[in-house]
Amino acid sequence: MKAALYHRYGPAETVSLADIPVPVPGPRQILVRVNASSLTTADWRLRASAFPGLTWLPGRLMMGLFAPKQKVLGTDIAGRVVAVGRDVTRFAVGQRVFGFVGHGGHAEYALVDEKAALVATPDALSDAEAAALPFGALSALVFLRDFARLRPGQHVLITGGSGGVGVYAVQIARAMGAIVTATASAEKLALVRSLGAHHVIDYRREEVSAARNAYDLVLDTVGATSWPGMLKALKPRGLFLPMNFTGRDLWHMLLARLTRGPRIALHVSGDTAEDLQAVLELHAAGKLRPVIDRHFALDDIVGAHRYVEARSRKGAVIIDVAPAVETARAA
Repeated sequence: MKAALYHRYGPAETVSLADIPVPVPGPRQILVRVNASSLTTADWRLRASAFPGLTWLPGRLMMGLFAPKQKVLGTDIAGRVVAVGRDVTRFAVGQRVFGFVGHGGHAEYALVDEKAALVATPDALSDAEAAALPFGALSALVFLRDFARLRPGQHVLITGGSGGVGVYAVQIARAMGAIVTATASAEKLALVRSLGAHHVIDYRREEVSAARNAYDLVLDTVGATSWPGMLKALKPRGLFLPMNFTGRDLWHMLLARLTRGPRIALHVSGDTAEDLQAVLELHAAGKLRPVIDRHFALDDIVGAHRYVEARSRKGAVIIDVAPAVETARAA
């Protein structure tokens, strides 16, 4: 099978296509023929060893101190089950599935644990649309629902509202009944409005911290702001919630506890099949839609890495792993 491999950390050019054996599922694993995958912020950070702040050393220890342990990137996939292990009960051969698999998605076949954040793909979603959901939608859901405990009527500022996580954070916050303000560049403001933002800010023309006592929550999806910078914009017990954090944020969290003013919380989200089903429920209710920026062929994996690393995308970047005719038939 064709797969996009990287054997060392480095620039986009360290990833190249190669032929490797099709994996064989173990007792509790399934083999998925990948029709579509996404290339996310996590993929380029893993490839470049660009782990934010304090997560660099733990990241290298987990992923490989001197070279990557897992040679195939790709956390999100959509495709069809072609083989199952003898003890698998959740899935069957021929079933369309999608979800978060951790690694291995940038290949024609992916080996997935039965307990992974993988669910059946509804008929209403194409494989490309399904692959666009897990990374951004799961992160946005967990941060807003579980970490922020967002409530109806609260005012939330979402930085990076047109990004891979931001496009879903805007929709989910709106679905949860919040009053949503989102930042984006001028050419992306219309997209953010269409996703449900009540107010939009062109961050190149307007200072996001200029508001006073305005927000119950600031969800920073791209590392564009800081707790000290947003103190005046937050309400007295408002919450600053960064999705990427450094050692400076740990210091800020200590200061916040001492001052008893606006808070800061640091979390890392997980991925479960139950939360992915919650995402599907939002989609079925018409409250969440996949947002796809561009498609790349697997043969152009280097171009896809370059594009995502530039950090100017609008939603998901999809890798069309299967030939177009096969992907269309699967959908």
